[in-house]
Amino acid sequence: MNTPVNIEALEHLSLEERAMLLRVARAAIDRGLASRQPPEVEVAAFPPALREVAATFVTLKLDGELRGCIGTLEARDPLILDVALHAYAAAFDDPRFLPVRRDEFERLDISVSVLTRPEPLKVSNQAELLEQLRPGRDGLILDYPGHRATFLPAVWKDLPDPLRFVRNLKRKAGLTESFWSPQLRFLRYGSESFDEHDFAPAA
Repeated sequence: MNTPVNIEALEHLSLEERAMLLRVARAAIDRGLASRQPPEVEVAAFPPALREVAATFVTLKLDGELRGCIGTLEARDPLILDVALHAYAAAFDDPRFLPVRRDEFERLDISVSVLTRPEPLKVSNQAELLEQLRPGRDGLILDYPGHRATFLPAVWKDLPDPLRFVRNLKRKAGLTESFWSPQLRFLRYGSESFDEHDFAPAA
């Protein structure tokens, strides 16, 4: 059984390996614009760290605004392939947006988040949940029969208050802000995120 990457494993990703992930993500979108075909990745050609099974999200922004975000919470594919597939999906398959156009390609900012293994939170009410959350650090998964949603840790930048964070996550899952049930489950995870700005040449 493949094990998702953990926080310790993230530390061995070098700057070059992170840059490689971002280059592959951009190449996947470029290929999609040219052929509308998903990326082909020769996994064996990449360093061992990028061949480890991992769960990732790829986020696209255009002029500072969200343009697509796709990922998975369960690790199934090698890291390099997972990033390529999610970059393609974020550009062309995010149901919230029209497919990325060629004239937008150069203006896209691509970011990659590599997730740690989710851990369940033992809470019996919302107050206990709010007490356990670590703003700025925790990604949060809400799971309820017929409803599931997540916020990456980066969402804390826009929703720094834990109560607003949780209420908005409920809304994303299709629930009311005040909803609570013993069947609600929450899991938290961490992520290591980096984007193309991290590798932009100094002005």
